[in-house]
Amino acid sequence: MKKLLVALISSGMILCFGGENSFGVEARQPVLHRVGGGRNTWVPNINFTDWSSHEQFYVGDWLYFGFDKRVYNVLEVNKTSYEDCVEEGFITNVTRGGRDVFNLTDAKTYYFICGRGYCFQGMKVAVHVVEEPPSPPPAPAKSNSYRAAGFYLGQKMLVLVYAVTSLAVWF
Repeated sequence: MKKLLVALISSGMILCFGGENSFGVEARQPVLHRVGGGRNTWVPNINFTDWSSHEQFYVGDWLYFGFDKRVYNVLEVNKTSYEDCVEEGFITNVTRGGRDVFNLTDAKTYYFICGRGYCFQGMKVAVHVVEEPPSPPPAPAKSNSYRAAGFYLGQKMLVLVYAVTSLAVWF
């Protein structure tokens, strides 16, 4: 029974509701965008405007800022503060430990700068976030496919219930 459960977990069947919508179509998973393109690239002399123009940001994605927190910081600001490199009155101080993440929760343009004068050296980035793209439509139905789809989803639910009850017995 343990082998069956391990096989189900590794095949993703138990996670059927985490990565798929109610029609069995794979949903888009959030993406972690490394600001500047690398592990520690929140530094001067990187063209962040060019970097962000080659990325596609969706609601639910994450930004990763890698930097030396003793030297740099990350501040979310409004558009005017972004354009003028004004760090006073920031919206959010993203800085925690130098390997910091920020969740893009709304469809809008986010503005980030580095304070301490580094914004004037180009350490600023604007990120335009859009709603998640629509999922592709399900494949056209064949005769009796409605029953087959219902049976397939019923099987997945049965497997899920069986797996959860089996786990409950183990713990």
